[in-house]
Amino acid sequence: MSLPQRPLGPFTVPAIGFGCMNLSHAYGGFPDEASAIALLNRALDLGCTFLDTAALYGDGGNERLVAKAVMHRRSEFILASKCVLDYRDGKRVLDGRPETIRRTLDDALIRLKTDVIDLYYLHRLDRNVPIEDSVGALAKAVQQGKIRTIGLSEMSAATIRRAHAVHPVTALQSEYSPCVRNIEIAAVGACRELGIGIVPFSPVARGMLAGAIRNDGYAEGDIRRQFPRFIEPQLSHNLKAVAKFNTLAAEIGCTPAQLSLAWILSKGEDMIPIPGTRDIAHLEENLGAVNVRLEPAMIARIEAIFTPEAIRGGRYTASMQAQIDTEMFPYEVAE
Repeated sequence: MSLPQRPLGPFTVPAIGFGCMNLSHAYGGFPDEASAIALLNRALDLGCTFLDTAALYGDGGNERLVAKAVMHRRSEFILASKCVLDYRDGKRVLDGRPETIRRTLDDALIRLKTDVIDLYYLHRLDRNVPIEDSVGALAKAVQQGKIRTIGLSEMSAATIRRAHAVHPVTALQSEYSPCVRNIEIAAVGACRELGIGIVPFSPVARGMLAGAIRNDGYAEGDIRRQFPRFIEPQLSHNLKAVAKFNTLAAEIGCTPAQLSLAWILSKGEDMIPIPGTRDIAHLEENLGAVNVRLEPAMIARIEAIFTPEAIRGGRYTASMQAQIDTEMFPYEVAE
């Protein structure tokens, strides 16, 4: 499979990357190690050579998995990881202090069995630490050759500008899909003004736009069990809009996941979504989205489905939303 390429800072990456998170974090039912290793190698074989992990995922286990699976092919891919969100003594912590960032990065390099990470994100904004201090720690890591470029995740336009003033930012990672469009409020504009690439995560809305959710009977450990829009009574309402979206996909002869990814790709050459999956067939399906061409009329029909009232329930619980700096629409309420 030949994937079109897009620029991301100093890198050239495939138009669709691979989010490694759900191989060992967030959704439960993880694949066995052999299957995960086969999947990651298949991604590289198909030209999906932009891999995204984080210290948080599996308490470092995801970084170790990536190392075991593909680090022997290090020259073939662009590697992204993240700091600030992590586990400490078995508990999730948010810590953007420079000394913590340095420790997390050093540990990540060991886990990943590499000398340098291509793109290293601040996973979330620690409101107790000036963003300038956190970015400053990463700027020093660039000088030391431990990382090549700096990224931000789920941050507002104002924070992006403050961070970029300290050191050039290569990428903003945020949730983005036809039914989650918060970054359009201000972040996309700021990124385009500053020449920052955009890396949408959850581009198929945590499975909602991939035909994967029919009820809220999620597996033990699945984080969607606590997200308001993925549980009843909100879910039944939301699936009505999803059914209309699925009908559009069938109309043009693609899958819902491909339609969602094609919609993101249509939004600009600076968009590089990173869907995740635990299944090789789904990986190949996702990458097939590069062959789906959307006419303006179809894009308008997609967006007409997901009006403000179409999706009920917050993206996160109130406590989790407190760690999100991305702008919210006036009608959104953290629950």
